[in-house]
Amino acid sequence: MLRSYLKIALRNLRSQRGYSLLNVVGLTVGIAGGLLIFLFIRYHYSTDRHHANYNRIFRVDTDLYLDDGSIELNPEAPLPMAQVMRTEYPQVDQAAFLRMIREMTLSVKRAGRAEPLRFREHNHMGFVEPDWFDILSYTWLQGDPKTALQQPNRVVLTQAYAQKYFGETNPLEQTITLDNRTNVTVAGVLADPPTTADTDLGIFISLATLKQHDPTYDQTDWGLLNSTNRIYLTLRDPDTATSLDRAFPALAKRQYGPDAKFFRFHLQPMREFHFDVARGGGSIRASLLWSLGVIGSLLILAACINFINLATAQALRRGKEVGVRKTLGSSRGQLVIQFLLETSLIVLTATGLALLLVAATLPLVNQWLSVNLSLPINGQTFGFVVLLISVVIGLAGGYPAAVLSGFNPWAALKGTLTLRSAGNFPIRQTLIVVQFMVCQVLIIGALVVANQIRYMQQADLGFRKDNVVMVTIPDKKPATQEAFRQQLSAYPAIQSVSFEHRPPASELNYGGSFKFNGKPDWERFPIRERLADANYLKTYGLQLIAGRNIVPSDTIREYLINETTLRQLGFRDPQQVLGKTMQYYLSPVPLPIVGVISDFHQKSFRDPIGPCFIASYAPMYAQAGIRITSQNQEQTVQRIRETWQGLYPNEVFEYEFQNDQIARQYETEALTARLINVFTGIAVLICGLGLYGLVSFVVVQRTKEIGIRKVLGASVASIVTLLSKDFVKLVLLAILIASPVAWYAMNQWLNDFAYKITIAWWVFALAGLLAVGIALLTVSFQSVKAALVNPIKSLRSE
Repeated sequence: MLRSYLKIALRNLRSQRGYSLLNVVGLTVGIAGGLLIFLFIRYHYSTDRHHANYNRIFRVDTDLYLDDGSIELNPEAPLPMAQVMRTEYPQVDQAAFLRMIREMTLSVKRAGRAEPLRFREHNHMGFVEPDWFDILSYTWLQGDPKTALQQPNRVVLTQAYAQKYFGETNPLEQTITLDNRTNVTVAGVLADPPTTADTDLGIFISLATLKQHDPTYDQTDWGLLNSTNRIYLTLRDPDTATSLDRAFPALAKRQYGPDAKFFRFHLQPMREFHFDVARGGGSIRASLLWSLGVIGSLLILAACINFINLATAQALRRGKEVGVRKTLGSSRGQLVIQFLLETSLIVLTATGLALLLVAATLPLVNQWLSVNLSLPINGQTFGFVVLLISVVIGLAGGYPAAVLSGFNPWAALKGTLTLRSAGNFPIRQTLIVVQFMVCQVLIIGALVVANQIRYMQQADLGFRKDNVVMVTIPDKKPATQEAFRQQLSAYPAIQSVSFEHRPPASELNYGGSFKFNGKPDWERFPIRERLADANYLKTYGLQLIAGRNIVPSDTIREYLINETTLRQLGFRDPQQVLGKTMQYYLSPVPLPIVGVISDFHQKSFRDPIGPCFIASYAPMYAQAGIRITSQNQEQTVQRIRETWQGLYPNEVFEYEFQNDQIARQYETEALTARLINVFTGIAVLICGLGLYGLVSFVVVQRTKEIGIRKVLGASVASIVTLLSKDFVKLVLLAILIASPVAWYAMNQWLNDFAYKITIAWWVFALAGLLAVGIALLTVSFQSVKAALVNPIKSLRSE
């Protein structure tokens, strides 16, 4: 029986090659899109799942509750808290402190080389306690995890870093010099962590080394909070996290006294780390992944709608076949099996092609989305593919099978079946509307995201971001820095050099409390710092609106404040604040405010402009901002390199244009734009294919009508209008329904930004025109083709 069903199915598919091809291509594209989204979501939700203690691992977060009612969310905790966790709270199994290092120069001596090899590393290293390796799971290739980091001046490397530094030489007991001052010995080598590891450190330095490397770091100070400090711990029972949170206020009271009201410690489970974008450590919002899941489902639904529409449109052609088979005794169940088998063959073929398409395009997708997706052959992938096939067969084949098997055999044999009995209305029209609604929502989303990104790229930041090169300054010696400035200033292409802790807009936003004009109490709001020399305003084009610039100095002698600080202090006229004093923790005495500058964006457009000051403080300068001309920039950068290396011969030169640094702040938005553009293109292709197939069928059904109209004098334009108007009406209805849905969804997305566009009417108009244009282009191609056929041939067609 099955063999007979299969033979008939193959015969029917061969006899309707065009119909089968359209279905296969549409389903292939839809399934491939759904599969790519599954792989993307799976990649992000599998982050850190390789850790054996995954469900028991937590991080201590410190949120600051300020007097002005604002809350600053931080993933950090003070170093001495780790020991308290281990000794005073029985719920805690293990705890370890990590102090991440943002930048460091590592030097390695190689045999046969007079000079050591030097590497400038970023972010993937840190000082850690030995318990770190009991909390997180690593595969040790060499060394003893129990003793490797017990002593000072010891380091553990992952395999990639060991090979990078030592090649094929055994790395154990080899020496690495940190920042040209601290020697450490390699005590272990780890297998490289999976690509889905969020905590992807590759260089682990024993915490006992920190005292030697940075003697100024007070390891007992509870007030020393920094975004690089982390405390990870495991709980004996993860359900005790809530009870431990309730115990933290008493700990804060003990350590901070009356200031405890500002500090709120709480535990965050590891499953939330990857998605906690608000605290700065997350990579992607979970809401975006959920949205992608909905989009993937809609893409598959759109492909299924194509199949349903084409299958029911073809139903009249198969009416006599159904009538004959029913007359010869076939039951409705047998006919359903027959039609579902045909659907299954198409779906299986499309799934196979979709898997090949995904495998072929994954390298390009990974490069474009900056991820490392793979198509593993495992139970999870197999289960998803099986579920996907089952759902698609059920959605795409169920309704057509029910329609075809339900034909009245006598009406089928007499040829009196109507389009209504083949699901013409309202099912087919409804499905077209749903399909174009999906397309319309995605087009509007793509336009809104593109406009918001364009707005962020082109908006006035309050300073000049173009043509500024930022280079690291390895030491804090004012004499060396001044020599660097003087040598660069002699080069005509260099317009200004400023030494600074950070540029005006930075992902790092240091600050704290301050006292104003001799008041005994701290102000209710915090202020952000921009520590830089007197050339800062000139280099970045910051606008002075009152008073004067700060004088050259190595320490804080006076302040510039921004307009937001002025307003928060209760002043409207900038002149009124000049001469009044501020006291910040970097200076023990109140010092005068000598100028007010225009507001500038200190972070991304997600965050409002906050109170900020500028003051000189050479001990904190970490880089130089160098404004250059727009001509011969490569030659200018080479001149900067040569000058820098002459002053810092034992360091590694690196540079970055400020434009690139600012662009990094919007990586999440850029990823969103790329994703929505890809899936909008897929949706448009699916809609176009479905409409093309449906119009092809309608044209065939109305061939004689078209011939008669042409004989009676109808023009090509009138015939095209006749065939197009019904489809255009459905597309217009889809636009009408989809527009408010898209408006709501995109407004929710825009709410993440403090500075954002307003969704203008023209976005919906343009999206609607695009949707109508796609429909007209698809319909008109077939309509014009039919209208140009010789009417004699049309009237003779059977």
